[in-house]
Amino acid sequence: MFESLSERLAVTLRGLSGKARLSEENVSAALRDVRMALLEADVALSVVKEFTDHVKVGALGQVVSSALNPGEAFVKIVHAELVRLMGEANDALDLNTEPPAIVLMAGLQGAGKTTTVAKLARLLKERERKKVAVVSADVYRPAAIDQLRTLAAEVGAYFVESTPEELPSVIVERAVAEAKTQFADVLLVDTAGRLAIDEAMMTEIRSLQTILQPIETLFVVDAMTGQDAANTAKAFNDALTLTGVVLAKADGDARGGAALSVRSITGKPIKFIGMGEGTDALEPFHPDRLASRILGMGDVLTLIEEAERKVDKQKAQRLANKLQRGKKFDLADFRDQLSQMADMGGVGNLLDKMPGMGQLPAAAKNQVNEGMFQQMGTIIDSMTPHERRFPDVINGSRKRRIATGSGTHLPDVNRLLKQHKQMQKMMKKMGNKGGMQKMMRGMQGMRQPPGFPR
Repeated sequence: MFESLSERLAVTLRGLSGKARLSEENVSAALRDVRMALLEADVALSVVKEFTDHVKVGALGQVVSSALNPGEAFVKIVHAELVRLMGEANDALDLNTEPPAIVLMAGLQGAGKTTTVAKLARLLKERERKKVAVVSADVYRPAAIDQLRTLAAEVGAYFVESTPEELPSVIVERAVAEAKTQFADVLLVDTAGRLAIDEAMMTEIRSLQTILQPIETLFVVDAMTGQDAANTAKAFNDALTLTGVVLAKADGDARGGAALSVRSITGKPIKFIGMGEGTDALEPFHPDRLASRILGMGDVLTLIEEAERKVDKQKAQRLANKLQRGKKFDLADFRDQLSQMADMGGVGNLLDKMPGMGQLPAAAKNQVNEGMFQQMGTIIDSMTPHERRFPDVINGSRKRRIATGSGTHLPDVNRLLKQHKQMQKMMKKMGNKGGMQKMMRGMQGMRQPPGFPR
């Protein structure tokens, strides 16, 4: 997401770095490029104008700190304006009511509403420790109820049964009663969508909102519809009492205009953003973190939170103890690291959140691909347990057998073994006294514009 916008902005901001000061001339030239970058990212025209006007006023009225060069000062102003545009801070769900807290989900057909219900149920269950019930009031789309039943079982949510023969009003009234008997903390209600906005759909959803009196009504919008996403959200906001927006399928949109337009056009906060197909691929929306990623400054806080949730702490501790005892980092350890990296969304997700990675040349980015890491895992899986623990025993005949078993070639196996050797040396240094502290000091030295919190 935002790849093209990030690249365009990086070029523009680098152009200011050699200037002696911010002037009306160089600020206007930079803003012309910023305006084009935002329009190409499918940001609404009214939002682009408001954004550039605010940046211009801020830049020309800026007293540049001696610690900042003009390029860094401009980055800081753009960052602050991006945060303001997208909503200042994360706007969490309001569940402060007598259980069950009812969350009504609305949206067009195909926006990813049912999948988002399952993702939100998993997030509330795992991170908020809530007991979640879900129900489908979509009696029109074939298999909609079956789809939610399957997803509910996958994420561990209580599923309230419904049938296509029932009225949606009857379904939701029974769902509230059943959620109470199950002592559910939250009830998520999936509603019917249409291929386009129509009065019949709006009337039905308004009726359900009146019956349920939900504490949250979330509009699920497909980020890949670009500027239309914001316009559709506005139409729903005019018809319903929305409390927030969920931006679905954001991982499939390299432009990202919807994220920058929705808040400004609807006045409603983006509460969550969907960044993948898995039921774990829903994240609270943090405008400040996304602004940092757009400007190539990474998103270390989200990276740390993902590591806290997804890294196997027991395995990590065993590896740390092993290295401190002077034992070697073997291929079984390497395989664990590859698996945990995949659990965190793969190398692309990690690089996207690392400071400075957005400034990597395209050629360097292309050299890093998920397929390479998947291939490495397959090669290790084709080895015997003894070979994984003692890689030095892997001779020519063993390499040929491993290559055949993994469907790869001899150079692929040799490359893996070479990369493992390099990683083994690095792990040995980390296991030495003070090695971890030296590595952390090196990471803290990563380039970040002055004036931003570390």
